[in-house]
Amino acid sequence: MNITVVALGKIGLPLAVQFASLGHEVIGADVNAATVDLVNAGIEPFPGEAHLAEKLADVVSRGLLKATTDTAAAVAVSDAVVVVVPLFVDAEGIPDFGWMDAATADIARGLKPGTLVSFETTLPVGTTRSRFLPMLEAGSGLACGPDFSLVFSPERVFTGRVFADLRKYPKLVGGVDVESAKRGVSFYEAVLEFDDRPDLDRPNGVWDLGSAEASELAKLAETTYRDVNIGLANQFARFAADNGIDIYQVIAASNSQPYSHIHLPGIAVGGHCIPIYPRMYLWNDPSATVVRAAREANAAMPEYAVGVLEGAYGDLAGARVAVLGAAYRGGVKETAFSGVFPTVEALRARGAEVFVHDPMYTDVELAGYGWAPYHLGEQVDAVVVQADHVEYRALSADDLPGLRVIVDGRRVTDASQFPGVTRRVLGTA
Repeated sequence: MNITVVALGKIGLPLAVQFASLGHEVIGADVNAATVDLVNAGIEPFPGEAHLAEKLADVVSRGLLKATTDTAAAVAVSDAVVVVVPLFVDAEGIPDFGWMDAATADIARGLKPGTLVSFETTLPVGTTRSRFLPMLEAGSGLACGPDFSLVFSPERVFTGRVFADLRKYPKLVGGVDVESAKRGVSFYEAVLEFDDRPDLDRPNGVWDLGSAEASELAKLAETTYRDVNIGLANQFARFAADNGIDIYQVIAASNSQPYSHIHLPGIAVGGHCIPIYPRMYLWNDPSATVVRAAREANAAMPEYAVGVLEGAYGDLAGARVAVLGAAYRGGVKETAFSGVFPTVEALRARGAEVFVHDPMYTDVELAGYGWAPYHLGEQVDAVVVQADHVEYRALSADDLPGLRVIVDGRRVTDASQFPGVTRRVLGTA
C-alpha cells in the first residue's frame, strides 16, 4: 500500500516507520520543515524512542519512507491516511481543534476515491463522525461510504516503547459505517504484527468495536480508569499517612486477590494522556462526579507533598529546596503537565529558594522554564523527588550536602542511604 501518516511526532513517526518496515511505501507529512529534513536524512528528530534510530535509517535507506510538508499532495497518492496530529486542550480539558482542523482540511484537498482515513489522535466521543466526516466531505466533494472510508483507531502506546506496545496491545477500530470498519480492520492487519496474548479472552490483533463512538470511548475509558484508580490510591495514601499506616503494604495485600487492582499513589499524574483525557471525558459527560473528584484529588497532590515537606521541615521561607525531576515520569524527556510546575509554584509560594534537577535536561533547558538548575553535590536544605528517574534510586545523603528533609513523591530512594535525614514517602507515616 501507499500510506500517508500525518504528523511525525513521538507517535506518528514510529507508526510511519512500523508501516514502512513491513514493505509499504509511506509518506510522512508534517508542518515542521526541520522535522521533515531530518526524517528524509534518516535521522530521528527526537531522542528516547527505543529502536527508532536504526529502524528509521533502514526504511529511509530502502526508499520506503520519505517526508514532506505538503499533506494534500501526499494524501493524493495514498491508499490510506493515518492522522496523529496533536489535539491541544486546556487545563479543564476543553479541546482546541485548530491543528486538527487544519490537517483535516489538507487531507480533504488531496482525498481521492477509495481512500481510507483513520484518526488515531484521542478525541471526545462523537468527534470523528460529527466534526471530521463533514469536513472531509465538504473539502473533497466526496461522500463517506461510497467514495472513501473513515475510522477512529486510538493510539494505545507509551513513548519510549512504541514498537513493543504496537505488538502487545490489541488495535481498536471503529468505523462510521460497516464497510469503513472492514477496511480499517484489513488495513491494520496489513501494517501491524501482534504478540500472542493468552491472557486475553480473544486473540490479540485488530478488534472491531462496532462504531467510531465505541472506539473513541474505549480510549477515554482506559485512561480515565487509570486516573480514577490513582486518585483513589492517593486518597488512601493521605488517610494512611495520617493514621500511621504504610499504604504500600496495604495495596500489596489488597492486590493479592484477583478482584483488586489498586494503583500506586504519587506526587503527580502528568503527561499528555492521564491528566487530560478524563477532562475530555467530562466534556462529553459533565455529570461524571467520580471522574471529576479523582481528577481534583490527583491535581491536589503536589500541594499536599509540599505540605508534607513543610510539616517535617518547618518554615520554608529562605530554604534551599531542590525538586528532583522535571519530566512527568522517569526516563522520558517530556514535561507535559508534569508535577514539577505546581510543586515549584507551591514551594515559591512558601518563600523557598527553589532549584530543579533532571538528568535528562541541560542547565540551559531547565533555565528556559524559569528554574534555577540544581547539581548534585551542591548545598541544599530540603528535597522533593518528583520524577522516578532510575538515577535517583542510587541517591544518598552524600549527593545532597546539608540535607535535612527529603520528601520522596515516587518511593524511589533508599532509606538506608539517608542516615540522620528526615525522610517522608507519600502514603507512609
